[in-house]
Amino acid sequence: MNQQNHTTNRELVITRLLNAPVELVWEVFTNPEHIKNWWGPNGFTNTIDTMEVKPGGIWEFVMHGPDGTDYKNKNTFKEVVKHQRIVFEHVSTPKHTTTITFTAKNKQTTLHWHMLFESAEQLEQVIKVFKADEGLKQNITRLEDYLTKH
Repeated sequence: MNQQNHTTNRELVITRLLNAPVELVWEVFTNPEHIKNWWGPNGFTNTIDTMEVKPGGIWEFVMHGPDGTDYKNKNTFKEVVKHQRIVFEHVSTPKHTTTITFTAKNKQTTLHWHMLFESAEQLEQVIKVFKADEGLKQNITRLEDYLTKH
């Protein structure tokens, strides 16, 4: 395999079968009134400044950590295919591209979340400093809990 195309050491990936129809999962991902309530690891809250879910659209928000620290985030949507796929580039540090696919399975949805970082070192750093691997799992669990209430 060509080393340039080898990305597994720069990826954070999770797949989960959600007990909710794809239309609802899409709604809680793309509506700021919903996503602000579940996005991020345990204990985090969010203030959404801008969320334009369309190619070229901007998503700016502040994640408020349980310790009172604010984390400003800015993303640019690269691809949006309703009920199927969202691709956004996290343009604030640490830079990475997230691809989320939604696959309808009767009244459930398979969610595949793929984050690609610029380097293996960067991925290692976000896991070490921000516990991004555990945070992603908590984020999906918070999404699952939120979906059961809606």
